Amino acid sequence: MHIAVIGTGIVGTCTAAWLQRDGHQITFFDPREPGEACSFGNAGSLSPSACLPVGMPGMWKRVPRWLLDPLGPLTVRWAYAPAVVPWLLSMLRHSTREEVTRIATALRSLLEPIFDCYDPLIGDAGATHLVRRSGCLYVYSSRETAAQWAWGMNLRRSLGVNMIDIGQEELESLEPDLKGKFRFGILAPENGSTSDPSALVKALHAHSVARGARSVRQAVTGFEQQGGQVTGVKTADGQATPVDGVVIAAGAWSGQLAAVLGTRVPLETQRGYHVTVRSSNLQLKHTVMAVEHNLMVNPMAMGLRLAGTVEFAGLKAPPNYDRAQRLLRQGQDLFPHLDTSDTTQWMGHRPCMPDSLPVIGRTRRADNAWLAFGHGHMGMCMGATTGREVAHLVAGRQPQVDLKPFSPERF
Repeated sequence: MHIAVIGTGIVGTCTAAWLQRDGHQITFFDPREPGEACSFGNAGSLSPSACLPVGMPGMWKRVPRWLLDPLGPLTVRWAYAPAVVPWLLSMLRHSTREEVTRIATALRSLLEPIFDCYDPLIGDAGATHLVRRSGCLYVYSSRETAAQWAWGMNLRRSLGVNMIDIGQEELESLEPDLKGKFRFGILAPENGSTSDPSALVKALHAHSVARGARSVRQAVTGFEQQGGQVTGVKTADGQATPVDGVVIAAGAWSGQLAAVLGTRVPLETQRGYHVTVRSSNLQLKHTVMAVEHNLMVNPMAMGLRLAGTVEFAGLKAPPNYDRAQRLLRQGQDLFPHLDTSDTTQWMGHRPCMPDSLPVIGRTRRADNAWLAFGHGHMGMCMGATTGREVAHLVAGRQPQVDLKPFSPERF
């Protein structure tokens, strides 16, 4: 079939790659260059361990204090508060221990086969050099401090994640640059990362094009429909492209298109920030998650990336780069010897659902239209598995992952 894939981020490009392996013809639609939105600026983590949702037990106690700090780990611009407060309340309702266990179980099902799903795609695209499996270190100022996060770590372990306690001496042997600030760590040896997330997306997209995919640099404005089927994709230039099916994987811009096809979901944008220290003199070998600071540190081809924080302000508000500078100050505090003479900063839109579960499934009004968005800050982690599962849906095959928790109808 001729399938339109709307979105050229990691989810869209992986979905197209899996569809092409089934013999389908692909046309991409996206006004942006491949890998230039959220897939450009994420932390690059490929983590089978990242199965905990954003909303965790007890978070409601901390949210008011966070909201009073405009540069805190979670903030809402007051002009946007009326729009996002119902979404935040829904997120908190999903943060009970029972709900978090259910959500983490579902997320783990998408995360566990990360590398099984990526390996054939990056092998075909000649991009194996962009993915490494060096593990992730969750680091803490002390073993006693780590106990505050023990419930979540134990939940990960109960779901089959390999987590190894690391004492101070071994931690400093693994990563000498961590000496002085961290005295305890937990190693997730099965985790990996990409040295350049944008380059990874571009390589997958380029390989799809080399295999015959077309790429239309236009925003999709609607669809032609007939008899419960999408028959064409309309674009901003007034053109309509005939298709046999469509996959909506446009990240934070997917909600309106899904609604056109009868499926309304509470999609929100969590605006994420990063700083990349191009002049970094650190020699980190692992991705490092400084849990107490909610800061992910990843050595990349272009430098050391510091990422974290959540801001709610919608799709149109300008960035507040003071948030990025706060990440840099945190990095300087954790690594006093870090050379920060050359840095870049970025803001992007993570597509998020209040239960931290992506939307994967068929639309309500079209039998040949499928949704694949809402992966939050874990799109890079779940993109390849999502692509494989969407290809199963398109082909009418039994999915390898139970997709009921990700149903578009759950809301």
